[in-house]
Amino acid sequence: MSDVTRLLEAIQHGDPKAAEDLLPLVYEELRKLAAHKMSHETAGHTLQPTALVHEAWLRLGGGEGAQFENRAHFFGAAAEAMRRILIDRARRKQARRHGGGQEHVDVHEMEIAAPQPDEEMLAVNDALEKFAREEPLKAELVKLRYFAGLTIEETAQVLGLSPATAKRHWVFARAWLYAEVHRERDGGGTD
Repeated sequence: MSDVTRLLEAIQHGDPKAAEDLLPLVYEELRKLAAHKMSHETAGHTLQPTALVHEAWLRLGGGEGAQFENRAHFFGAAAEAMRRILIDRARRKQARRHGGGQEHVDVHEMEIAAPQPDEEMLAVNDALEKFAREEPLKAELVKLRYFAGLTIEETAQVLGLSPATAKRHWVFARAWLYAEVHRERDGGGTD
């Protein structure tokens, strides 16, 4: 049993010191995940990896009263928290871009720019939510790979899969999501 799993069990049994001991054990790994995700952000973004880790930690309950079965469950929940933080941030930015108190401009007089990274992330998120209803395990794999930046081997370990199975799931999920995002972009969505 890993130290993380042992501390998670202690937290579930009400040990207040366990939550305090957990953060130093997981902080560097969480920061690495956050830094990987933040490397895909546009220049000039205001959210830093440290802030993303801290906000994710707070959303996870700061370790206190947490209900995680093991290390894999904890890091899966952390990846999901980071994903939600980034998606919420992208939605707020998109809302500002699409009106939020701005002056009205005739779009026919404007140049159309290429899709922004936030728009891509939102499209992937929408497709991923649909995918999760059909393929929950494969969707979890995508969250760990796309939003948390884990390798195939790390993802396989977290999900308790063989690397070969994780690789097959990843190939299937990428193809499904690619088709779904492009169907939505081309106006062919059915939901």
